[in-house]
Amino acid sequence: MASTLAAFLLCAGLYLSSAFLSPRLHRKPAPLLPSVEQHWFDQKLDHFNGAESRVWKQRFFINDTFYDGGPVFLMIGGEGPANPAWMVSGTWLTYAEKLKALCLMLEHRFYGKSHPTNDMQTVNLRYLSSKQALADLAHFQTVMTQKLELSNSKWVVFGGSYPGSLATWYRLKYPHLAHAAVATSAPVNALINFTEYLEVVQTSLADYNPECPKAVKTASDTLVKMLKNKENYAEITKDFKLCEMLQINSEMDSAYILETLAGNFMDVVQYNNDNRAFEGVKATNITIQVLCDIMTDSSLGTPYDRYAAVVQLMVKALEMKCMDTSYKKYVQEMANTTWESTAADGGRQWVYQTCTEFGFFQSTDSPNQPFSGFPLSYFVQQCSDIYGSEFNFTNINSAVQQTNEIYGGFNIQSSRIIFPNGCVDPWHALGIIEDLSEELISVYIKGAAHCANMYPERAEDPPQLVTARRYIFALLEKWLN
Repeated sequence: MASTLAAFLLCAGLYLSSAFLSPRLHRKPAPLLPSVEQHWFDQKLDHFNGAESRVWKQRFFINDTFYDGGPVFLMIGGEGPANPAWMVSGTWLTYAEKLKALCLMLEHRFYGKSHPTNDMQTVNLRYLSSKQALADLAHFQTVMTQKLELSNSKWVVFGGSYPGSLATWYRLKYPHLAHAAVATSAPVNALINFTEYLEVVQTSLADYNPECPKAVKTASDTLVKMLKNKENYAEITKDFKLCEMLQINSEMDSAYILETLAGNFMDVVQYNNDNRAFEGVKATNITIQVLCDIMTDSSLGTPYDRYAAVVQLMVKALEMKCMDTSYKKYVQEMANTTWESTAADGGRQWVYQTCTEFGFFQSTDSPNQPFSGFPLSYFVQQCSDIYGSEFNFTNINSAVQQTNEIYGGFNIQSSRIIFPNGCVDPWHALGIIEDLSEELISVYIKGAAHCANMYPERAEDPPQLVTARRYIFALLEKWLN
């Protein structure tokens, strides 16, 4: 399983960090729906260099089913292929039908089929940034407004997870273009050491059963001790269905397997009970309840045995043959710069963005969480191992600070932005969970996880999620009128 640094999510064309990948935003992309027609837009390579004239083909999608003179809805793509499933399903289309809106979705540069350069060499990735992505949106909107004769239409941008942040920043930086924004599960504050992520994981597990995170901690601590003795490697390999005999030759090897195994809990908490099945995502039936019922069932053996049982369950549910926990193999894959590589699914690109803009490293440095063994230094070392020695702590930390200088972090000075967040979702710790003003509105949803309000409605949705969707629509209707 890919490292969380290599693996964040896929909500609305994103497939976050797992997704926010470690930053648990990035996930292996869900199957795309071939029935939705794709379109191509001539995009500028570098918006901030007037002497640069090169262009490339950026992919986008259109749904004009409901359009009748209403607003334009623009779904922002993120750290994975833009999934056409969102052009036929999702809450934003429910809003579009009511408001007679035209719906567009623009794939993020360097993800999916939107390739600005011939490969992903680090020298080319300098064109991959949130600033370039925002400028892509601005140029796309300007050209499409002229081409489709939309000069009298108000544009509303939507995004979930990293695209939620982009939605916020687009409204902030291009207020003359974006009339309003819905920024779901948006981590607007960049942070190099995101210790709060695992703290929320612990809280979310404990809310179901206080004994659950205690059992997880016991199991994790046991595994850390076992990894120090080579005599245990065969047993660990068997218990956790590893793809090859465990080899620990460095602290990075140890941290990688510990993070990979912990990632099973992190992913389930982040997406707990989310209606992601329409995207083609597997194992959506495995929830916090399922994991905690295993971890607190003493009939299954020691906490270590139960931890192994959880991993075995996930391997089966995700239809994997085994768990790949080789750090050496991971770095080799991430260093592959071709568009045909597995890293091109989004891993190499997203980790680059975390190393150059956001941090978001979900370390075990806080005592108030159940896992052990993958500190901040582990994630920083990944940046160096994959992209070069200049990607060190000093430079990464400076880049993260600069991101907050550019966008404001939590101190957002704008208007007409809605910030939905789920309290179960660890990413809410970097989001807006209280109103900042009368037109910077937080929608904090109890019991909901990552991007929950964006997914198609279903009969079993809790009433607070139903209410949140209605409230968001009421705000949009008010602001558009």
